[in-house]
Amino acid sequence: MTTSTVTAPASAKTARKAAAPDPARRSLRRRLAQWGFVAPAVVFMLLFFGYPLVRNIVMSFQHYTPKTFFTGEAPFNGADNWSSVFQDVLFGKALWHTLVFTAGSLLGQFCIGLALAVFFNRRFPLNGVLRSLILLPWLVPMVVSGIVWRRILDQDTGVLNTFLDTVGLGGQTPWLTSPDMALLSVILVNIWIGIPFNMVILYGGLQEIPKELYEASALDGASAWRTFRSVTLPLLKPVITVVLVLGFMSTVKILDLILALTDGGPADATQTLGTLTYQNSFVELDFGAGAVVGNVLIVISAVFAVFYLRANRTEGK
Repeated sequence: MTTSTVTAPASAKTARKAAAPDPARRSLRRRLAQWGFVAPAVVFMLLFFGYPLVRNIVMSFQHYTPKTFFTGEAPFNGADNWSSVFQDVLFGKALWHTLVFTAGSLLGQFCIGLALAVFFNRRFPLNGVLRSLILLPWLVPMVVSGIVWRRILDQDTGVLNTFLDTVGLGGQTPWLTSPDMALLSVILVNIWIGIPFNMVILYGGLQEIPKELYEASALDGASAWRTFRSVTLPLLKPVITVVLVLGFMSTVKILDLILALTDGGPADATQTLGTLTYQNSFVELDFGAGAVVGNVLIVISAVFAVFYLRANRTEGK
């Protein structure tokens, strides 16, 4: 009687142990579930980012012509494409124009966007309406903006020169036809397009700064500039970093705006790495050279991203 009473609970405990899942098996299931959620993103990245990147690198070492699309033959030519691109004088000019265009655009967009964000951070009548109107350049497709500004900046019939002539400031400025003025004109148009994005993101960052800090700064007798320098800018630094990184990534490879305004001219004065990639690949049909310039753009973006990640990691520590 006693033996059967003791044996029954023991057998029940043994059954529960047998039914309980093995810890190693549970860990394996958990890992499989995790990979199940990550796998679609990994497959997407490999198909739409990894494969084009590898294909572009391989193409830069091939003699790739329109004939290749029909025959499938693209013989490797070593570093011939790279040497021909780097020895081309136009590549050096395009690289310099890209740096000037990117730096000038980012500086203008950020400074004006920050000033507008600070201005609209105060309450006044029609604040929301004016902010909505400033967003219009950002909503218009870049090609459309380029075509409109090309008409505005036309030397003979443009609205800007007509206005300058009316007020007696001279109305024959070759905004897009002079090698000395074309790059500056393209930068100014790109600044006009990018201001709304900078303003919106920075305005959102300003809204997150506690008002109590401004009140404490006012009680301490700090001036407006001192408050901006000691309170606003430090707390806005993460947002500023995001704005500059996104602005750099979108500006360094810009193509459609320059094609619509100047098509890389006059005399290659507005030729950038983006337009040079387009010209090599789709105008001269030298896809290998176009791939080389595209890879240079990728390297520039990657270097910028590495510095950005290291700066954020150092700041976090």
